Amino acid sequence: MKHDKVWLILFSILLMYSCSTSSDDSNDNLVIEEEIELYFPPISATAWESSTPSDLGWNETALIDLYNYLDEKNSKGFIILKNGKIVVEKYFNDHNQNADWTWFSAAKSLTATAIGIAQDESIININNKTSDYLGSNWSSLTQEQQDAITVKHHLTMTTGLEDNIESPLIWACTLPNCFTFNSIPNTRWSYHQGAFTVLQDMITQNSGVDFKTYFETKILDKVGMAGSWNNILSLNVFSSNTRSMARFGLLMLNKGTWDETEIVSKNYFNEMTNTSQNLNKSYGYLWWLNGKESFMTPGPQQTFQGSLVPNAPSDMIAALGANDQKIYVIPSQKLVVIRCGESAGVEQLANSSFDNDLWEKINAVIN
Repeated sequence: MKHDKVWLILFSILLMYSCSTSSDDSNDNLVIEEEIELYFPPISATAWESSTPSDLGWNETALIDLYNYLDEKNSKGFIILKNGKIVVEKYFNDHNQNADWTWFSAAKSLTATAIGIAQDESIININNKTSDYLGSNWSSLTQEQQDAITVKHHLTMTTGLEDNIESPLIWACTLPNCFTFNSIPNTRWSYHQGAFTVLQDMITQNSGVDFKTYFETKILDKVGMAGSWNNILSLNVFSSNTRSMARFGLLMLNKGTWDETEIVSKNYFNEMTNTSQNLNKSYGYLWWLNGKESFMTPGPQQTFQGSLVPNAPSDMIAALGANDQKIYVIPSQKLVVIRCGESAGVEQLANSSFDNDLWEKINAVIN
């Protein structure tokens, strides 16, 4: 009887150990699956490893429907990266892999990243007042009103400056008489091109080099992007090929680090890609954020309830430009999605109904 009890105890111990080992192995497999290393294409070469939709079990019939939709909606270039590798790359309407296209306001996210690098290098502190970097006469506000505006207010579109969005030339102007008072900083969210543009001037006036050179040495050269800033109607407009857009998206997917080289600090990256103020929950530092409880859009002073792009993953961050330039970054799925081209419909400055419709088509492919 005693022997039976001993064997029963030993059997129970062995059974528990076996279950524990099996469970641990299973968890290890899950961790390995979730922590697949990202692939980074060479900086100085055009080679880029790829996967196929069939490798990932994606719906290839739905992919054809996606291509047709993109073509109908005036697209030029479209790329999907999974784990850093190209799965989908398609060009439309006489565009090609080497052709450049303007990012429009999607380039705001490039500038936000450059500001972060400047802060990492102690050139700029985003909590300091704008006057520290542009001088005391950069606006037509009173000294007290002007000194209340910080660099962070420019990054978050909460300067309180009159935006004049209905008058594009004034809206984009950076002359002092174009910057007039509307409200106390951080009490009104307004999409203001001029207020954004002077962030580049801050780098030019305080880094010892012009913004274009700073950007090229700190970001473009380090991630292998091909592109350039061009002055159009007094605005710095960035253009590149579609793969360069994908490279920037991949940098953001890896939280500001290219392979093992940190381009911008993780602390700043986390601030940049999370809600930056309470007025527009779906806005970080010149980045759009999905999955928040509400959002605002350029123009009307109206708050909409719900997610910015309901059909897209809730953790998506996005660089969005006029005429539907899109850089979507989805950390949970290790995805980067790029779309460039002409307007897909109603011309809007950043987000549009095209975002949600496009993600319906993408979901049919990847799910």
